[in-house]
Amino acid sequence: MSVTEPSLAENSRRGRPALLDGYVPLADAYDELMRPDGSIRPHWRFLVDAFAALAPAELERRFATADRHLRDAGVFHRVYGSDESERIWPLSHVPLVIDPAEWKALEAGITQRAELLEALVADFYGPADLVRGGHVPAAVVAGSEDFLRPMVGVEPKDGFHLRVYAVDLGRGPDGNWWVLSDRAQAPSGMGYVLENRIALSRSLPDIYRQMKIRRVASFFQTLRDTLAAMHERERARVCLLTPGPMNETYFEHAYLARYLGFLLVEGADLVVRDSKLTVRTVEGSQPADVIWRRVDSDFIDPLELNPGSRLGVPGLVEAVREGNVSVVNGIGSGVLESRALMSFLPALCRHVLGENLLLPNVATWWCGQERERAHVLDAFNDLAIAPAFGTTGTGLFRSGPLVGGELGRSARKTVLDALKRRAVDFVGQEVVRLSTTPAWTSKGMEPRPCVVRAYAVRTPDGWTVMPGAFSRVSDRLDARAITMQQGGSAVDVWIPAEGDLPQTTLLTEPDEVRITRRTGALPSRAADNLFWLGRYMERAEASLRLIRASAQRLSDREDLDDRLVGRLRAALAGLGAAEAADGQGLGSDELVDALYDLRLSGSAASLVRGARTAASSIRERLSPQAWRELTKLVGHFDRPLPAGATEGDIIDACDESLDLLAGFAGLSQENMNRLLGWRFLELGRRIERTSATCSLIERFIRGEIVRGALDVLLELADSQISYGVRYATLAGRPAVLDMVVLDDANPRSVAFQIGVISRMLAALPIQTADGLPTAEEKIASLLVAELATTAAGDVDTSTIGWVRMQVMRLSDLITARFFVHGNVAVQG
Repeated sequence: MSVTEPSLAENSRRGRPALLDGYVPLADAYDELMRPDGSIRPHWRFLVDAFAALAPAELERRFATADRHLRDAGVFHRVYGSDESERIWPLSHVPLVIDPAEWKALEAGITQRAELLEALVADFYGPADLVRGGHVPAAVVAGSEDFLRPMVGVEPKDGFHLRVYAVDLGRGPDGNWWVLSDRAQAPSGMGYVLENRIALSRSLPDIYRQMKIRRVASFFQTLRDTLAAMHERERARVCLLTPGPMNETYFEHAYLARYLGFLLVEGADLVVRDSKLTVRTVEGSQPADVIWRRVDSDFIDPLELNPGSRLGVPGLVEAVREGNVSVVNGIGSGVLESRALMSFLPALCRHVLGENLLLPNVATWWCGQERERAHVLDAFNDLAIAPAFGTTGTGLFRSGPLVGGELGRSARKTVLDALKRRAVDFVGQEVVRLSTTPAWTSKGMEPRPCVVRAYAVRTPDGWTVMPGAFSRVSDRLDARAITMQQGGSAVDVWIPAEGDLPQTTLLTEPDEVRITRRTGALPSRAADNLFWLGRYMERAEASLRLIRASAQRLSDREDLDDRLVGRLRAALAGLGAAEAADGQGLGSDELVDALYDLRLSGSAASLVRGARTAASSIRERLSPQAWRELTKLVGHFDRPLPAGATEGDIIDACDESLDLLAGFAGLSQENMNRLLGWRFLELGRRIERTSATCSLIERFIRGEIVRGALDVLLELADSQISYGVRYATLAGRPAVLDMVVLDDANPRSVAFQIGVISRMLAALPIQTADGLPTAEEKIASLLVAELATTAAGDVDTSTIGWVRMQVMRLSDLITARFFVHGNVAVQG
């Protein structure tokens, strides 16, 4: 159902629609939707009428569409200290609409503030004239843990410390905007702006189109072009440096890297040699020209900054100092985020820019000054007390600033004692009563406190502000600060255009495209994770096939050889899916454990989680569909079978899991380009399938062939139909071993896997100084020849054990050449 103009006009004539019957603005807060007299603000009118024109069921359906997109796309954030550490992105379905004229004024204020902060940070790490002239106390600069002395005197390669700036804004009861905090270190949230926009524009396409909401793609185009132009090389390599998949906003890092075409790297991917920064890739060292960091400055270089950091790059500061790499934002720019500095910004703006501050701060008093400290102590009950620098202070501030009048006796004494003992570490701030914006709840539209984060990027022509923003709303009506760590929800900020909307895309004009069939460098870490993603998925499939085969035989115990039960249990133990216990039987309980018990390293659930862990480090290299299939698979194992599950239940669970695995495998075969990343994924799969098949063959052909063992082998190799068509006889040892070991036309046979491995190795960037075959190629050639010349009747456990040992050696050599040492050649 779409919204039509007649229905909107009808609602408009009615005045306030029934949709807002339960909407009651807070008496002491500015409401974004309604004026004090209860009328709807003009820039909200179209959206409200459009919602009112839709039936409640249709609204719910559209909101569910947005939620489904976020879930299917794998949009998440991480919550520290929670049992459920990874959570689906919480989107509030009602956008925050800001009047175009008002946004224009905000853009001017944001631009001015960014210019001011750039001038300040350049002075702090340069001539220090502002401190020397008494315009800002030295303790406000040097007292910050984000002021990094090794960066003093280091000029940015491109001349600017700030390239990306964000600011948190709140609106007071009088309707004026106030700056709550500056984000100059490594501003987060831009990637979520994109996903918020995609989710809402897909669920409300007609409303979004008719309101002519300004697009944000142009901002990201500007960002990409700006960062790429920061180096003189024609095709500069821009790397997005992430702390890794355990970071709270890792999804955003992976998403932005894929969207903008940047290389996602972790500290271990980078190395500094001769003051030059390079990326470890499977093709050797590649230059890294620009680093867009999402790692805090103090952790960026363990040699010159925090020696305990494992997130940064040893020697990076020296590379910056020598002008060999650009880092965005400049290392040490976090000094601008201190609350202590905020109290001096109005005067600094007049001194540095000769202008009044267009966007005022929330009123702040730094306790390092006697008069300001006395004011804070006198007005203690009415002020919010907060750390002056970063997180400095007692554990009481872990959840944010504290209002003096709301503290209990013990907490009050603790804060006052700390303030009196070291006043420079604290500020007092005016308590901010945030404005409210509509949120859709179980009761319909209700007002909720909100904060807006706006973004700007410095271009060669000055600052460009994103024509949209990221907003957060709280579930609590008295919220004074909102973060996703404390249960807030995200809101897309809509700015209606005043004229026609220009069409913007990140794609290059067709006549400017340079033809290439490469997709950029493949970091060694990414190749390693692709390799192990393939191995974990294949290992999970082997466990599931064995569990299913065991359940099928246990369902017909009357004709079951006890010795075969022992072999099945030993095979499960060999894969790590059961406890190794000689003489112990096998039943439904053990098979359920083999499926779901996370204490067993080879249980299907453990292996799927291992695959998810490997995949989470390469999110930018997986399609949304592939991630969705993997998420479904993980979710399947989060719902274990109930107590008393039968063999039939186990078989059904295995079939469903194998279907999901097949879906992921199909996507990798049909949708991935046959480039290096796919080859390492395939190598992992083929090596693991060879190892698992050999391990199972050894279990079932050792010693006397137990009745039914060869049938199990055919089932595990998914070759029953082919065998029946070819032989039309009962399973015999030579014929079965020929099919599952030597037949290179059988995609499940050992010989087939070795052939694929040999072809994959031949396509990898392996070079030796003398041009002779490498150790990996020699092993692959030896395996191909051995299997091609071995007769089925000569295949025994020693043959299978030798093949398995060679394949494991091959895996070790691949790891040593491409993953562990990165760029160190392994001699053949």
